[in-house]
Amino acid sequence: MDMKKRITLELRNRNPAEIAELVLDNSRSADGEVDGLTDEFTELEFLSMVNVGLTSFAKLPSLPKLRKLELSDNNLSGSLEMLSEKCPNLTYLNLSGNKIKELSTVEALQHLKSLQSLDLFNCEITSLEEYRESVFELLPQVTYLDGFDQEDNEAPDSEAEDEDEDGEDGAGPTGAYDEEEDEDEDGSESAEAGLGFQVNRANQVSKSNDAAGAQGQKRKRQADDEGEEDDDDDDDV
Repeated sequence: MDMKKRITLELRNRNPAEIAELVLDNSRSADGEVDGLTDEFTELEFLSMVNVGLTSFAKLPSLPKLRKLELSDNNLSGSLEMLSEKCPNLTYLNLSGNKIKELSTVEALQHLKSLQSLDLFNCEITSLEEYRESVFELLPQVTYLDGFDQEDNEAPDSEAEDEDEDGEDGAGPTGAYDEEEDEDEDGSESAEAGLGFQVNRANQVSKSNDAAGAQGQKRKRQADDEGEEDDDDDDDV
């Protein structure tokens, strides 16, 4: 599928200005150029064009809010300076599997002042002596190169961070939680009140039974005493 048609499908009848993420992986570029992407995508923050046959950024529109750009497995060999013009706020750039050979090519990324993470896996440049030291020196703003910083500490998983943020934001309305908690407390109080009533009632019944039993025994003793008096009278006669 060509890139322009893929973009139309991904829009799903939405306005380009409503799109924050766009994935065009494995679509076909037009003669190595971006096709169908316009500067109407003003809110775009994430763009993925993996394996689309890109060779140039000449037709890449201005994307001022773009922060993450996936361009692995293309045929890019230069013109990286255009990224700082079209996407000045990039923080993450993946150029793995492209035809980047020289440090001078990467030097063009110096103007991406917000760039924190750069991936150049499977590019010929990685075979250069002191490749990592040289890139970090050229691009002091970059913290992670090919997934690791200068001390070989691995970059945090951005997806996990996003999930954590979503988890914090999506904890649910506190009002609903409080209402449920109140309902539970009310239910507990009602249950305790009901249980207390049953206990008191049982005590009252027990006391009544005890009183009735005592009264019965008293009557029985009186009847026995009267019987003994009658026996004494008969003996006297």
